[in-house]
Amino acid sequence: MSLWGGRFQDGSSAMFRRVNDSFPFDRALASQDIRGSIVWSRAICKAGVISQDEQNQLESALNTLLVKANAGELDFDASSEEDIHSFVEATLIEQLGDVARKLHTGRSRNDQVATDFRLWCREHVELLSQDLHQVIGSLLNTAESNLDVILPGYTHLQRAQPVRYPHWCLAYVEMFKRDLSRLHDLKVRLNQCPLGSGALAGTTYPIDRYEIAAELGFDSPCLNSLDAVSDRDYVLETLFAASTSMMHLSRMAEDLIFFNTGEAGFITLGDQVTSGSSLMPQKKNPDALELIRGKCGRVFGSLQAMLVTMKGLPLAYNKDMQEDKEGLFDAMTQWHICLCIASEVIDTIKLDKERCAKAAREGYANATELADYLVAKGIPFRTAHDISGQVVLGALAQKKAIEELSLTELKKYSALIEDDVYGILQLEYLVNKRQILGGTGIEPVKQALANAIAFNKQ
Repeated sequence: MSLWGGRFQDGSSAMFRRVNDSFPFDRALASQDIRGSIVWSRAICKAGVISQDEQNQLESALNTLLVKANAGELDFDASSEEDIHSFVEATLIEQLGDVARKLHTGRSRNDQVATDFRLWCREHVELLSQDLHQVIGSLLNTAESNLDVILPGYTHLQRAQPVRYPHWCLAYVEMFKRDLSRLHDLKVRLNQCPLGSGALAGTTYPIDRYEIAAELGFDSPCLNSLDAVSDRDYVLETLFAASTSMMHLSRMAEDLIFFNTGEAGFITLGDQVTSGSSLMPQKKNPDALELIRGKCGRVFGSLQAMLVTMKGLPLAYNKDMQEDKEGLFDAMTQWHICLCIASEVIDTIKLDKERCAKAAREGYANATELADYLVAKGIPFRTAHDISGQVVLGALAQKKAIEELSLTELKKYSALIEDDVYGILQLEYLVNKRQILGGTGIEPVKQALANAIAFNKQ
């Protein structure tokens, strides 16, 4: 059933229908469209457009349809409708006849779809927030279970300074907390109701748009009809939030892929999140993590496509905007999948404490500590930095660690170096010395863990 065919004599071509019809994907908005229609029937009843009896018939039929939609029992495949709006209306007309034909009075598909899509986005923002909390919970669990594990920290993918494994976990917790805050922020702007804006200029019927917004759980109605039907900022913001979070997931995946290599050997991953090779029996590949990394670009693409679609559109609604749904539907699905599998991967992590510690001791990570030691003896930092670098060169020449050099050898570089230097060159000292807020010492790490656990329970 076409909602617009009265002015046309000829039907649409098959190819036009293929490019024009949105029902293959906007059927995902079925429950939202039905809920919006229930509220609209109440609004036009109060405005005197339909009688209370007619409204009762419409709401009863719509509620029955809603139950079926929520249960996945609507037979979409048997329908040839253009979009979800015509599907719902055609289904009602089959049941109620002319009463159903009154439902669309004063309403346009423009404000209808904008309302449906905002409702869908709002619900999925809540679902994705739960997924983020789950990943944070997995990171906190592995962090709590491995408080004493020390591994190398990296800059430029070169060993830099040792850090506690929980400190590494908490770095990603902070990122995912920001992802949650982005979802919270965008919901504030998302949660405005377009219904009642008509095609672009509002409706002539005395509709209470504040009441409509409240019934649908919105904070307020949209304040400008032109903007209401053509705004897709909330789609862009949702895609940006998804893209940023996927970038965080991809970075974490890359770290874990490296930690899992034979060259690093810091962690092993469970069989349930890895796969083998069709040729090489010894292989155990971190495919789940690689797929997270790969799907990141797919989500980025949806954001870029939407930005390009919107950049040249005049007010108000244009059919280009039908491209808003498939990209967001897919991006939210991929984000959800990646968050869920990331949580599963993290839950399987087993750390090799000794291998981590050995790697943390290598790479002359204690050279900075030696420089700080010399500063404490009164040497300017830049001079101390040079001396420490010379010590590293000497140790490299002998293929020794700094702490393996004798006191006599160390004094060649500075007479101020004494026996007490060996204590500050030890791995645990390097880590625990950093007791500052945000540092990798045991006390700030424990406090940060406690704070993050409390946050994740909110």
